[in-house]
Amino acid sequence: VQLQASGGGLVQAGGSLRLSCVPSERTFVRYAMGWFRQAPGKEREFVAVIDWNSRTSYANSVKGRFTVSRDSARNTVFLQMNSLKPEDTAVYYCAADPGWYRPEAASEYDYWGQGTQVTVSS
Repeated sequence: VQLQASGGGLVQAGGSLRLSCVPSERTFVRYAMGWFRQAPGKEREFVAVIDWNSRTSYANSVKGRFTVSRDSARNTVFLQMNSLKPEDTAVYYCAADPGWYRPEAASEYDYWGQGTQVTVSS
């Protein structure tokens, strides 16, 4: 089972990026899909999660700027990131959990993607 994350890159502050996460199996359409990030020297932190019914939760630091969504027909989860700030710079990971809720702890997730680098310049 694999999660393929993509869409990272270098962007100026105030810009936008859209990350994608594609699971290797269609069974993930029933999973909660989370996004986490890890900056150098820091702990991995929760960013956003969407459950199987498209209900969402966000970290306070990204509320109003980031939007998580899923396209079940394409078996893809997106993280739209707007108004990016230099402090958003990190490696972003997607993760999957088979539960019926929206976990915010990394330890709750069973599957992880390889990460995609997001760099925001000031």
